[in-house]
Amino acid sequence: MGPRIRRRDPVQPIDGWGEDVLPLLRRVYTARGISDPTHAKPSASQLLPPDALGGIEAATSLLVEAIAARKRILVVGDFDADGATACAVAVRGLRMLGASDVVHAVPNRIVHGYGLSEALVAELVPLAPSLLVTVDHGIACHAGVTAAKRHGWQVLVTDHHLPGEALPPADAIVNPNLPGDAFPSKTLAGVGVVFYVLLALRRRLREAGVPGSVDADLASLLDLVAVGTVADLVPLDANNRALVAAGLRRLRAGRGCPGLNALIDVSGRNAATLTAGDIGFAVAPRINAAGRLEDMALGIECLLADDATRARELAEILHGINAERRGVQQLMLEDAEAALATRALDGAHAAPVAVCLHDADWHPGIVGLVASKVKEQLHRPVVAFAPSEPGSAQLRGSARSIPGLHIRDALAAVDVAHPGLITKFGGHAMAAGLTLQADRYDAFAIAFRDAVASLVAPDLLQAELLSDGELSAEEFTRRHADALRDGGPWGQGFPEPLFDGVFEVLDTRIVGERHLKLSLRCEGVRDALNAIDFGGGSGEAPCGHVRLAYRLAADDWRGARAIQLIVEHREPARGGQGASGSRQAFAPAQAEQRPQWRNATHDLVSGETQPEGEQDQ
Repeated sequence: MGPRIRRRDPVQPIDGWGEDVLPLLRRVYTARGISDPTHAKPSASQLLPPDALGGIEAATSLLVEAIAARKRILVVGDFDADGATACAVAVRGLRMLGASDVVHAVPNRIVHGYGLSEALVAELVPLAPSLLVTVDHGIACHAGVTAAKRHGWQVLVTDHHLPGEALPPADAIVNPNLPGDAFPSKTLAGVGVVFYVLLALRRRLREAGVPGSVDADLASLLDLVAVGTVADLVPLDANNRALVAAGLRRLRAGRGCPGLNALIDVSGRNAATLTAGDIGFAVAPRINAAGRLEDMALGIECLLADDATRARELAEILHGINAERRGVQQLMLEDAEAALATRALDGAHAAPVAVCLHDADWHPGIVGLVASKVKEQLHRPVVAFAPSEPGSAQLRGSARSIPGLHIRDALAAVDVAHPGLITKFGGHAMAAGLTLQADRYDAFAIAFRDAVASLVAPDLLQAELLSDGELSAEEFTRRHADALRDGGPWGQGFPEPLFDGVFEVLDTRIVGERHLKLSLRCEGVRDALNAIDFGGGSGEAPCGHVRLAYRLAADDWRGARAIQLIVEHREPARGGQGASGSRQAFAPAQAEQRPQWRNATHDLVSGETQPEGEQDQ
């Protein structure tokens, strides 16, 4: 069944907006719970102080001692965009604050698996660090932390993942999601956590009168913080929006690090108008591609490059790896489509409460994307598995969830009901990773389905799009499109504005083989409106009147300052014609007999159309 369109409940806009804030934006902000105009676009000056973070004093003590004694500090990152940006922030920030010997490393997804493993620690021995700092992982790495301690290294864990029942034996742990931690924002990404550690470290060094600490400009790291935060799909609460907005301002002004500037360029985005969506759709996938198919060391090197020429060379390599990733992803999605179609032919017409997929030829670095795409299409929790390495008897899985179901809790329920079935797991509410033995796959699929069935309410299995209502004829303008674009950052927990209405279809054509271009008439609007339904070129072209859920976007194609509607969902109009739509909510779309492998907004296979952030364990 297609998504149900539901309009947000009308909310009376609050007073106090400046005249420069359009009524449309006031309406959108208020609908997202903004009760104070100053919270609509929080600035860096409104960031929460680091004082309430548990473990911050112990963490800064370790770092102050290491810097003063000129000890070697080893930063260990992770193989996704959050982990890569967190590593770059830690290395750049520590050097900025006076650390004279900072080195870094990152696990290889295929060779080491997730996080600080014993195998990775064994390879790090020649680096002989005094202090090892994990970023974006470590809270579940008991064996790795124990191994590092056996070598006599101090260990500082900075992480944001949910902890298990026991904590690793680190010398200090900073994680806002630890039980009892008083930090108000629990949604910091890994890069946000380490940035906060640096803020606390700088303050402590300044209070001690350490030379150079006064001039350390940590704000120069906010471009990296913004990219990692958006890429990891953490909810954009006020604190995260302040971090991302500050980073976007730097990138738009051309003051990003050379690596990010190069990645923006090779992805074909305009830095001057960069949005959080551009980060998630274009920049982050190119960083992530290194960790999926090659070695994230390439991505981190790009983010640490200070020479623009070298940064461009590395960005081009990442761009090529991302193109390869897209090809591998397409083949895997076709396999997934065939597997689901076979189930439909066997009589399983309705999507099950949860879906597990596995193929011995799949790549473990891509399964998270497969799970994400299948989840989008079926609106069901999905776990996709691949061998940890070719021929391995161990499977590595990536899980993606739907709103209302905490996917890590579902895995924990399986672990409680079937001890030993899962080798290890961890992650977030919406994304998680796990490993298990290949011969336990069938048992896990049944256990996972049962766990989800016990945790999820039936109404949550109906996909829903929340609309901000209709646009008036006067709001179909470039001024309003620009205001919506610049009114963010939009993202998880603070969704980009979506509107709905009924339009008359004047003309349609296929562009780029699979995308549907539409020319539309809206009552009260003088000129025809351009719209595009990415991936919507299959099937019969719409005619007459059509109901759309859409985003209003700027269109600068060939230098024109125009607008276009980005179609998220379309269906035949029901119960009337014309104008920009009736006031009633959309009726659900007709059920389909098999999944249609297209995203209503973007190309399914490109991988640049859905912000990519995952935590594979």
